[in-house]
Amino acid sequence: MQPGRSRAGKDDVNQPLFTTDADVAVGNSAAGKGAIENGTEELGPTGRPLPDLPEPPPPREGPKHALVIAMCNQKGGVGKTTTAINLGAALAETGRRVLLVDFDPQGSLSVGLGVNPHTLDSSIYNLLLGRGVGIEDVIIPTGTEGMDLLPANIDLSAAEVQLVSEVAREQTLRRVLRDARGLYDVVLIDCAPSLGLLTVNALTASDRVIMPLELEFFALRGIALLTDTIEKVKERLNPDLEVLGILGTMYDSRTIHSREVLERVVEAFGEEVFHTVIRRTIKFPETTVAGEPITSYAPASPGASQYRMLAREVLARCPGA
Repeated sequence: MQPGRSRAGKDDVNQPLFTTDADVAVGNSAAGKGAIENGTEELGPTGRPLPDLPEPPPPREGPKHALVIAMCNQKGGVGKTTTAINLGAALAETGRRVLLVDFDPQGSLSVGLGVNPHTLDSSIYNLLLGRGVGIEDVIIPTGTEGMDLLPANIDLSAAEVQLVSEVAREQTLRRVLRDARGLYDVVLIDCAPSLGLLTVNALTASDRVIMPLELEFFALRGIALLTDTIEKVKERLNPDLEVLGILGTMYDSRTIHSREVLERVVEAFGEEVFHTVIRRTIKFPETTVAGEPITSYAPASPGASQYRMLAREVLARCPGA
């Protein structure tokens, strides 16, 4: 993140949203422009020219050193878990080995992949606070080739209290994932909807952060607090931490409000906003019931295409991943 970016962004996102009839008539909202021609460049839903993203290269050969990405937003219901599952599956389609880390006591990531959190013999809680438990004892395969899961359940809620008395408590997850880095190309952490000790652990263990953002005004206001937390973690605990991008989710181009919020996000954060926008669709709740990613549940659907495009953007922003 460039110096001053988060401060400028907070000032911008806290401005009131309003629309005039004239704005609607001329299509002044960037997201509302859709696929139109600007000279020879086609504009995407964010109002910027769509990038030419090539086919992802195969994963690098030789010893692995996983790129760790946290899906983080203190507001619940913005698409963190959906993004972790489907981005992970889209990355696995490119031949990469992917580990999904469920770091939310609700266990939504585990449930979304067909795992019953209540029947787990061991979970990430045992890795954080147990003795003599190896990561290979807890990781379980998913139905997607090349993608594994480190599950969680309600036991993880106790970890936040128990970690308080631990030495270097913010570094606990980083230590847990140390061995996993040599086994995978990408590790995706699904954070809890809070800015507590568990989320600080996830940010300390990560190289990059993706901030899924529901394109709704109250969700937009929370981004300022999240960027503050990321800056503090970067300054005090993890100087290598960087924001990979802000991902607009639950986008509905039919509503003025959704288009305006997307426009405001682009104005405030510029190129940090992914060109890919995840649109609202009934397919995502259906995949949760089915316990599989949208890339296998509905491989030809727009939602699957959007997450494959996001995977390309992520790999383009992280050369060597």
